[in-house]
Amino acid sequence: MSEGVRTRPEGSGQALSEAYDTALLDLDGVVYAGGQAIAHAVGSLAAAREGGMRLAYVTNNALRTPEAVAEHLGELGIPTGADDVITSAQAVARLIGEQVPAGARVLVIGGEGLRVALRERGLEPVESADDDPAAVVQGYGGPDLPWGRFAEASYAIARGVPWFASNTDLTIPSGRGIAPGNGAAVEVVRIATGAEPQVAGKPLPPMHRETILRTGAKRPLVVGDRLDTDIEGAFNGEVDSLLVLTGVTDGAQLLAAPPRHRPTYVDADLRGLLTGQPEVAREGEGFRCGGWTASAGRERLELTGDGEAVDGLRALCAAAWTAAGPDSCALDGAKALARLGL
Repeated sequence: MSEGVRTRPEGSGQALSEAYDTALLDLDGVVYAGGQAIAHAVGSLAAAREGGMRLAYVTNNALRTPEAVAEHLGELGIPTGADDVITSAQAVARLIGEQVPAGARVLVIGGEGLRVALRERGLEPVESADDDPAAVVQGYGGPDLPWGRFAEASYAIARGVPWFASNTDLTIPSGRGIAPGNGAAVEVVRIATGAEPQVAGKPLPPMHRETILRTGAKRPLVVGDRLDTDIEGAFNGEVDSLLVLTGVTDGAQLLAAPPRHRPTYVDADLRGLLTGQPEVAREGEGFRCGGWTASAGRERLELTGDGEAVDGLRALCAAAWTAAGPDSCALDGAKALARLGL
């Protein structure tokens, strides 16, 4: 556990794989994209593991079982056991199990990952609102999930059955682009019922609790590509985080991030686990990192120097977030980002 939440770019004299005992890694946009390994991911993870860091893979996708995720990672060249995979299905199953009797029936709107997680907690998955369920659980069911499943959930919820959701991510990456995620499906049921689900997945505490219970991590580092799930989840769990720029977050979104979305470290990809992180130091009215110096005027960010683009981004973030204080940064960073090619 870190000593308070750090919401400005930090440096580390040690490689992150040495400074932290466990990496809590998101999958889509961090380890793979469209099912294929992201550049440098396989080698970086192998080196971190060989150096003694535990690798745990934490996903909001409730469709696949931990065994299926581990098998996929193994096919990519990343040896992984099912115990190294933590899903939002497991987190929501624990949440439900704490509120309903042992052996209770649970109406499942989703895929096999949810059913397996419920059985692990001693609960019985059912398919109909007429099966007398004690709870309704909704998780991503893939693009072929029938529309009638949302109606089944609505019938049960309208009868007063408590509603749970694995996560509320509105979108999910696919090999063809961005597709509707479980959050979009949850909105369908919310509109039909006017109800609100209890949510387990990132960035909420039940998911972080599940990862700590299953990994036993003492000094965890959250590694992700999304500010509103991975990084906010680390903020809520009061642990440090590494944002990698291989997924959905770009430089402009990072600069505008409010405190709960600000990572401790930023790097281009998973090679950032294997190195120290350069210090972001105040210099006069601005901040210096690597070969770059950034400062904030009244209306825009200024960037001078050259070197690694990600060092310039770190310096820009320090300047932007200091100028913004507790709010997101409204300063124009377009020209500064253009210098970095971000």
